Amino acid sequence: MITIHKEGTKTIVFSFLIYAFTLAILALFSGPLLVGTVLLTPVLLIVILFFRIPHRAMTFDDKLIIAPADGKVVVIEPTNEPEVLKDERLQVSVFMSPFNVHVNRYPINGEVEIAIHHSGRKLPAFLPKASTENERTTVVIKTAHGEKILMRQIAGSLARRIVCYSETNKNATQNAEMGFIKFGSRVDLMLPLGTEILVKPGEKVKGGITPIARLK
Repeated sequence: MITIHKEGTKTIVFSFLIYAFTLAILALFSGPLLVGTVLLTPVLLIVILFFRIPHRAMTFDDKLIIAPADGKVVVIEPTNEPEVLKDERLQVSVFMSPFNVHVNRYPINGEVEIAIHHSGRKLPAFLPKASTENERTTVVIKTAHGEKILMRQIAGSLARRIVCYSETNKNATQNAEMGFIKFGSRVDLMLPLGTEILVKPGEKVKGGITPIARLK
């Protein structure tokens, strides 16, 4: 079963109106209606699929960091997080293509300690400097055991809008919707040092299903 995300309503309606208007003009002026239909219908279907939410049997475990998004693991490395936590972390990044499901989910249970938006550029999301230079949102989740998990939504060259539902001092529920990135991009996780990483570079993951890491 697949449903359509609320963030897609305006885009889909606007796309459908353009689709219908174009075909109406072709029909009115005896244009190549069949060719127009063949070319435009797949485009409309792709736009609709951008906002799909497939039904899934989610993975739940307080010790596991679950994939916050669909996509491919492009970064696994120790790094310094200079903006918010300002300490050493294990970074795991998932790149979302335009054909992935675009819903972002909380990777673990806890409380939202920080939720901020950063203005920035629209560099390709696979570049390392996109983490600090692109438009992004940063959410820090504090678990019941005191660990702090940073999740960052990063806009890319195609992503035109980041939506984040997180609010400080509100609960974060594992696999619940945290936000949405329109037309793909990247999600970074900054995990405590010593966290056991369960994925490999290049591996494809599914939001809400694939275990990314196991906390100590």
